[in-house]
Amino acid sequence: MQERHINRERYFEEQARTSKKYYIPYIEEIIGDLPDKVLEVGCGEGGNLLPFAEQGCEIVGVDIATLRIEQARTFFSRKNQKGLFIASDIFQLRDLRKHFPLILIHDVIEHIGDKSQFLSDMKSYLVSDGILFVAFPAWQMPFGGHQQIAEGRIISHLPFIHLLPEILYRWLMILCGEKEDTIKELLSIKETKCTIEMFRNVVRQAGYRIIDQQLYFINPHYETKFGLSPRKLGKLISSVPYLRNFFSTSCFYILRKAGL
Repeated sequence: MQERHINRERYFEEQARTSKKYYIPYIEEIIGDLPDKVLEVGCGEGGNLLPFAEQGCEIVGVDIATLRIEQARTFFSRKNQKGLFIASDIFQLRDLRKHFPLILIHDVIEHIGDKSQFLSDMKSYLVSDGILFVAFPAWQMPFGGHQQIAEGRIISHLPFIHLLPEILYRWLMILCGEKEDTIKELLSIKETKCTIEMFRNVVRQAGYRIIDQQLYFINPHYETKFGLSPRKLGKLISSVPYLRNFFSTSCFYILRKAGL
């Protein structure tokens, strides 16, 4: 497990830097000025939302993890920024429906089982012409299984091992001394994985259209994490189904309801 996954304030700061430098400019390039209200589903400690708040947006962060929501409130308070953070399943919060022109779903969709139903239900939280910004790592990329969250140095640093058959993947994690909770989480991600082709299919099923797609060979967040300059995936490889998954460390999408 990397130190940033233990030091949550550091993780918050890293998220905020990437969001300010890359997510916001990407969104503005596609839709123009930022809207006045922004919701993030699966917000964690809220780092992605900080630069939106600093630019004057009214922000709401929702996460099922109570500890993460408490940390978000603490970190925002230290920054003297306002934000509403709620520990809940988003679909229990009916008062927030038809309220947001922009919803962020970052590194969340790959953890969702019924992706089509999830995206379909998210439409009720958008204003009529609202948009979703969705980002996720393609499943077949070297660390698409999130194995970097493992506690042991071996599993957390081995690329592509999440592509092993489940029985071998579990055996390897046990052999390397991973805790049962970690093994369950990584196998759960294997179960709910998200490929580019899968995502594009569920977008159509859920009643959205893709306004923009940007695939990255080097994830913008790697600049903060590893000092690597972001690189977009070339158009040729980006256009080749299945192959592109092995080279896409992050996939950015702007979605709008179909028919708009």
